[in-house]
Amino acid sequence: MNKKKNFWNPWHGCHKCSPGCLHCYVYYLDQIRNIDAGIILKSKTNFNLPLKKNRQGEYKIPSNTILATCFTSDFFLEEADLWRPEIFRIMKERVDVTFLIPTKRIERFLECIPEDWGMGYDNVIIAVTCENQKKADERLPIFLALPIKHRQVFVAPILEYVELAPYLKTGLIELVSVGGESYENARVCDFSWVKKMKETCDFYHVLFDFHQTGSNFVFEGKRYFISHHKEYIKAKKAMIYLQSQKKV
Repeated sequence: MNKKKNFWNPWHGCHKCSPGCLHCYVYYLDQIRNIDAGIILKSKTNFNLPLKKNRQGEYKIPSNTILATCFTSDFFLEEADLWRPEIFRIMKERVDVTFLIPTKRIERFLECIPEDWGMGYDNVIIAVTCENQKKADERLPIFLALPIKHRQVFVAPILEYVELAPYLKTGLIELVSVGGESYENARVCDFSWVKKMKETCDFYHVLFDFHQTGSNFVFEGKRYFISHHKEYIKAKKAMIYLQSQKKV
């Protein structure tokens, strides 16, 4: 059964810590709204979103949902240390929901997990973001050594070709998702990098997703400037093209 995807941001705001943060979409959108994205704030209305029910007594977030968690912050920020235990309690209660958590701060993982974490919760996916080779080589060895049941790697915003073979061959990574940078000043996402990374994933039988082209996309040597709302559609078309080339 295909799972629906939704978003849950129990807190908002972040601190830039990596080359991929330079043109962070959260900072860009908050600036438009005259909000300081560097201030970390607990959500007043959606902190307990997975537990909210409608008038019929049904969960507003239905079973078999993939709930993308903390996509406008980082789950392992120090400022969230006091709030995080309650989030883990909610995750334990909603075992029928899959929680997808991306992070650039995997080095804080062991400081942040609950006592009953064990080898990981069945319904929690941890995804480490590594936008270039340097960050992949820094973060992924830490990532692979941790007690986690479900692991994904986000290469987003992709800034160069990233060789993941040493990490994929462990068999511990379930999916690699690649995406370009969005909005003004977006850096290049070259489809040749995406193509090569998919070939590596195919070789190691790891699922691959190209989730967005970014706003500054190079395809077959030509540069395209793409509006944000079309990035996802264009990425799907690029993958269909790649599959068609493979069959020839």
